[in-house]
Amino acid sequence: MKKREIFTVADFAVFTRTTRDTLLHYERIGLLEPESRGENNYRYYSNGQLAVVNLIRTCQELGMTLAEIKKLAVNRTPELVDKLLEQQMERIDQKIDEWVRARKLLFTLKKNINSTFNVDEDAITVQFMPVEAIVLGDLNDYSSGHTDYDALLSFYHSSSKQYPDLDMNYPVWGFFEEERIKQKDWVWPDRYYFCNPEGHDKKPASLYAIGYTRGGYGKGRELYERILDYLDKNNFEVCGPAYEEYPLNELCVIDEKNYLMRVMITVRENREGS
Repeated sequence: MKKREIFTVADFAVFTRTTRDTLLHYERIGLLEPESRGENNYRYYSNGQLAVVNLIRTCQELGMTLAEIKKLAVNRTPELVDKLLEQQMERIDQKIDEWVRARKLLFTLKKNINSTFNVDEDAITVQFMPVEAIVLGDLNDYSSGHTDYDALLSFYHSSSKQYPDLDMNYPVWGFFEEERIKQKDWVWPDRYYFCNPEGHDKKPASLYAIGYTRGGYGKGRELYERILDYLDKNNFEVCGPAYEEYPLNELCVIDEKNYLMRVMITVRENREGS
């Protein structure tokens, strides 16, 4: 049989990516004793104990306390260790799901910010935009003195009830029906929506008239008027809803007067006017 390798405490700490103090602490609490002691009382560890320390560190990283790990070490059996490993694999899978969801959120926020770089904030453009997943809320109720704030609260409550697993941290923006735009009534949105790539609803692929302005929430009257004036002069007409977005808001801008609003109105060429 191959002779067991023996390591000093200093070398063993290097091989296990830990420290001498940590190994001494494991010894004090009865979690890991040295394989042997020399005549000079120096501690020596075996190569077989490398896997034990790696398992201890892995269990700690997964949230187990040293007391829980010691209990496992004292009573360990293949069945018990197998059950522990299965439980920890399930926890890892859950963490992976959480990190994937978190990354999707961060990617969306970053994408929104990046979409504003190098745009001409004074220009109105007409562009074809691809389909985009969103979570669209029900019609807002402004009766009985309800305000846009009441409607927003209702949107959050109804969305969480309808989609229990929905990540509520995505940006919430405004949706205006076609008639509201034509009537020049764009103070409070008809609906709210989450800019969520996992949404079950769609912002359809279409031509959109797109414009930008600076200011706080709901301060877009002048921008809407500019867009409608541009459409009238360039033989376009409104043919669908408008989406009021805030790609630069309190997340990355200190003064709300410098928030960047983007309005996207569904349009088509006005053949009668051509």
